[in-house]
Amino acid sequence: MTLPAPEPRRLPLRRMPRGTWSGQEPTWREASPSLVEAILKRALSRPSGNWFVLAGSEEVRRDRPFGRMVAGTELVAWRTPDGIAHAGPGACPHMGAPLCRGAVAKGSLVCRWHGLALGPDGFPGWSPYPVHDDGVLVWVRLDHVGGEEPLETPIVPERPERAIRIAAVESMAGRCEPEDVVANRLDPWHGSWFHPYSFVGLKVTEVPEGPAPEQDRLVVDVGFKVAGRWGVPVRAEFTCPEPRTVVMRIIEGEGRGSVVETHATPLGVDERGVPRTAVIEAIVASSERVGFAPARRAARVVRPVMRMAARRLWRDDLAYAERRYLLRSGGRG
Repeated sequence: MTLPAPEPRRLPLRRMPRGTWSGQEPTWREASPSLVEAILKRALSRPSGNWFVLAGSEEVRRDRPFGRMVAGTELVAWRTPDGIAHAGPGACPHMGAPLCRGAVAKGSLVCRWHGLALGPDGFPGWSPYPVHDDGVLVWVRLDHVGGEEPLETPIVPERPERAIRIAAVESMAGRCEPEDVVANRLDPWHGSWFHPYSFVGLKVTEVPEGPAPEQDRLVVDVGFKVAGRWGVPVRAEFTCPEPRTVVMRIIEGEGRGSVVETHATPLGVDERGVPRTAVIEAIVASSERVGFAPARRAARVVRPVMRMAARRLWRDDLAYAERRYLLRSGGRG
């Protein structure tokens, strides 16, 4: 007689092992600096095609422009009435006014200083850049910055399908370079120690082996903390598809296929010559549970909670990334 397969639990919560922060197993022996640096070096050597994440898709709108510096280049982005995203130089070609403070009318940017309208076809002395909108993030290609062989489209990680996901994007900036942000994400061993409010029982179960591993990834077993000793255990992998992106993907457990993408976009340097980098994190969640459908319908309420959780983690992790830059630069920060 064949027994029916057990039904999945109504709730994904599990009771996590009892313990204290100071009583957990130290991870400093496993968190080998040479291992992290080797993975980072391979990640930085991968092609980007000169693509940089500019903003979350929802930030680029039809009714107003969006402005950001990327690698010292002033940019402005907007959408035409057909919903297509565009981006170009942030300074008006007439007298240099900031176009991010202008307006969008009839699909064109309109400068507030003298009313010059700039559209997707450009203007003498002002040419739009290639843009890719993947539905979660807007990317811009800056060939004069990247200096690589251009790619037609950016290397976008695989995500859950649009119809079965909730996506949220959060941005923060720190005094460091993109590699410091990537290095932080390539050290998952710090999770339960540095973020005890979010993670419990973290254990790295797989690391790349050899100087040129066939599959360059880290695999982690961890419990996402919910309340008290209750959490959601998952297995996740960390990979770098391109030099400024780290993807954490749940490969077993609740939310299988969900991803957290950490994108590091260089902004430029501050008045002291210290580099600044934007961490643009995309959380793309999905679940096969029946209860996820109501959550998707309440996405307007859920997204701010997702962004708040990401912001809390990155308040700590930017301190880590900034400290790494400070040590690398000999204290110039």
